[in-house]
Amino acid sequence: MINDLPKIAIRFVALILLQVLVLNNVAFSGSINPYLYILFILMLPFDSPKWLPLVSAFFLGLSIDIFTSTVGMHAAASLFMAYSRNYLLKLFAPRDGYDPILSPTIQDMGLVWFLSYSSILTFLHHAFLFTIELFRFTEFFSTLGRALLSSLFTIVLILISQLLIYRKK
Repeated sequence: MINDLPKIAIRFVALILLQVLVLNNVAFSGSINPYLYILFILMLPFDSPKWLPLVSAFFLGLSIDIFTSTVGMHAAASLFMAYSRNYLLKLFAPRDGYDPILSPTIQDMGLVWFLSYSSILTFLHHAFLFTIELFRFTEFFSTLGRALLSSLFTIVLILISQLLIYRKK
């Protein structure tokens, strides 16, 4: 874990810059928004302490909030995602537990595991974010549709990034 800190810090900054400078300017039909910055939370090592995803998710979301003037919405959604991550990892854990050498990538865990893991967490993040953005349940189905479409688009970007960056060795 300590040996990976420089790589994790670079990933943190790179994903924030990519989100703020490029992806925040991409919106299909005004409602489908890619949020690739959540890849940082998804990729945190298995052996990280339980508090690390929460603290890093807060600062990640806060950084996005500062650049987009969204008053804590991304921080709250990222915290919810990081909190859910711990339970989802327990749910998807192999019988013998996770190997601390491995990380939650397609390369280490396989496509089906990673797709299940990332899809659930991405949808939770987007549903939470869009719900607190509108803050009314009268538009439940439009919010659900927006969360589903944005999640699908984000998952495609996550899979592309995984396949491009983390190739089999």
